[in-house]
Amino acid sequence: MKHFSLITILVIISFCASAQKNMGFKFKNGDLIFQDLECGDLCNAIEAVTPALGNKHFSHIGMVYFAHDTCYVIEAIGKDVHITPVDSFMFRQLTANGQPKIVVGRLKKQYQPLTKKAVKFALKQKGLLYDDVFVYNNGKYYCSELIYDAYKAANNNQPFFQLTPMTFKDATGNTFPAWTNYYQKLGAEIPEGKPGCNPGAIATSKKIDIIAYFY
Repeated sequence: MKHFSLITILVIISFCASAQKNMGFKFKNGDLIFQDLECGDLCNAIEAVTPALGNKHFSHIGMVYFAHDTCYVIEAIGKDVHITPVDSFMFRQLTANGQPKIVVGRLKKQYQPLTKKAVKFALKQKGLLYDDVFVYNNGKYYCSELIYDAYKAANNNQPFFQLTPMTFKDATGNTFPAWTNYYQKLGAEIPEGKPGCNPGAIATSKKIDIIAYFY
């Protein structure tokens, strides 16, 4: 985690407070937070082949969870599925102006009854290893896979969001070098064409409303 100056922290706190005041926005249980991470060539490759929300590209997603009036994010990142304080999540990636590089989505009203079960499912996955090979249904989770399965479980085990064939290739049909190197280091085959999901596809789903832009 990067170290932030007091001025940066105060800017974020002020920005978030202003956003909630001016937009009438408050996090709710089950909200989906889409994040634009800068992790180098891999994040760039992810964003190049996944849907964008307007001019915004996302490489990470988490789910809001409240415990004793404290806001957290359930996410699959790093080594495993874990719970992160929402402020730590927001500080993870900032713009040059100190704004969190996140957008918040919320299920449309008719789907809200699914939220409680989805959060419960996601919490039960805490501690499961991160799915670094991005293969669906292998007992591990990458970020959007966790969200996909959480809402599938909440929807009587019927798909709620959509799985689509994954690609790791650029517009010319060549595999991004970053992915070639990544999978070579893992000693695994690139799952080209295998079913998967991604933050951009969920962000653009007609089943959610984007309710807050923080940058």
